[in-house]
Amino acid sequence: MAAELGSQFSLEKALQYGLLPLLLGSTNPQEVLHAYVNLYLREEIQAEGLVRNIENFSRFLEVITFSHGSQLNTTNVSRECEVKRKTVENYIKILEDLLLAFQLNVFSKRAQRELASHSKFYLFDAGIYSALRPKGPLDRPEEIEGTALEGLVAQHLRAWNDYSQIKYQLSYWRTRTGLEVDFIVYGEKGFWAIEVKNTKRILPQDTKSLEIFLKDYPMAKAILLYRGNEMIQKGNITCIPCSKFLLDLKPNQPLHIHLV
Repeated sequence: MAAELGSQFSLEKALQYGLLPLLLGSTNPQEVLHAYVNLYLREEIQAEGLVRNIENFSRFLEVITFSHGSQLNTTNVSRECEVKRKTVENYIKILEDLLLAFQLNVFSKRAQRELASHSKFYLFDAGIYSALRPKGPLDRPEEIEGTALEGLVAQHLRAWNDYSQIKYQLSYWRTRTGLEVDFIVYGEKGFWAIEVKNTKRILPQDTKSLEIFLKDYPMAKAILLYRGNEMIQKGNITCIPCSKFLLDLKPNQPLHIHLV
C-alpha cells in the first residue's frame, strides 16, 4: 500500500509499474515486471497444469485487460479470444483462485432505480494491467492511465479492507441508463461513495453520478478522487487528490478521516 511506502510512493510510478514488492529497489522495474508476467502468469500456470493451451491463455490475458475496471461480459471476451465461454469462465476462476484478479458486485441495497447486473473485473495490480494491456496507435494513453488509476484505487481499498479488523462490503453502483459510481464502501461503521477521475480539473459532469447517488442515499459520504493538488468541496462531495487519499489510507482507520 502507498502508506507503507510513505515518501517513496510515487503515483506515476505506481500507475506504470504497480506495487509488487519484488519491484521495490529494482533498477529496471519494467524488465522485472515483464519477467513476472512471462514466468509466473504464463509459464508457472501452465507448469501447474492449470491450463492446457498456453497460447489461448496468453491471448486471454491480453483480452481480459480490456475488462479491467469495466463490467465483465464473458461472451464478449470469449468471442475476442476465439475460445468457448466456459473456457473463459475457467480462466477467470484460475486468476481469482490465485488472487490475481477479483470482481465487485453491483450495490443494490434498497435500490430505487433499475441497476446493471454484471460485476466489474479487476486485475490485482495496476502494473500487471499496464504490462499486459496491448497498446497501439488506436489506444489513447490517457484512457489506459485512467483505467490503471481506477484499478490502483481498487487494489488499495481491497487491501485496506482485508487488513482492517472491521470489514466492509466493497461494490460499485451502475444504473441501466449508464450512471456509475466506481466504488461503494458499505458497513456498520460507514457508508462511502467514491468516484475516480484521471483529471487535474473537476468539471460539472464529473460529479453527476455522485450527485444522483446521494439523492438515493443521502446518508452516504461522497468522495471524488482526482489528479489535482487541492482538497475541494463541491456541495456534498469532497474532492481529494488521489495521492493524498492513497497515502492516508491505513488499515483500521475509517475513510472519513479524509473528509476532515
